[in-house]
Amino acid sequence: MRYNAYGILQVASSREAQMIDVTADVSAFVRNSGISDGICHLFVPHTTAAVTINENADPDVVADMLMGLENIVRPGLPYRHAEGNSPAHIKSSLIGVSGSIFVNDGGLVLGTWQGIYFCEFDGPRRRSLSVKIVRTEHERA
Repeated sequence: MRYNAYGILQVASSREAQMIDVTADVSAFVRNSGISDGICHLFVPHTTAAVTINENADPDVVADMLMGLENIVRPGLPYRHAEGNSPAHIKSSLIGVSGSIFVNDGGLVLGTWQGIYFCEFDGPRRRSLSVKIVRTEHERA
């Protein structure tokens, strides 16, 4: 009996700022884990990327979110970080690098319109998304 499963999903971005729907990849990992009830933890081990759960039915939501973040964290300000990617660091901190989703009956517990997005703010790049599923005590009994 498996009590947890860990893996790394590879995510490739094609633009500087992009939200990539990884729901299907995370769902497949959960299904293949053999864990029917637990919690799926997501973690982005990068300082200029993030992960979030939001609407995945209307692509305009993603466009609006990227536009909103661009307006909140304006490029071209006198940032001091020598690499020139301070806006990406700020956006990553605003969105966050981790999240957790319940697993029930071998699947993710997401709302009807929810999807999981890997948020790239300093692309294009090849990135990692760490996924760990922990079986709940309830299932252990």
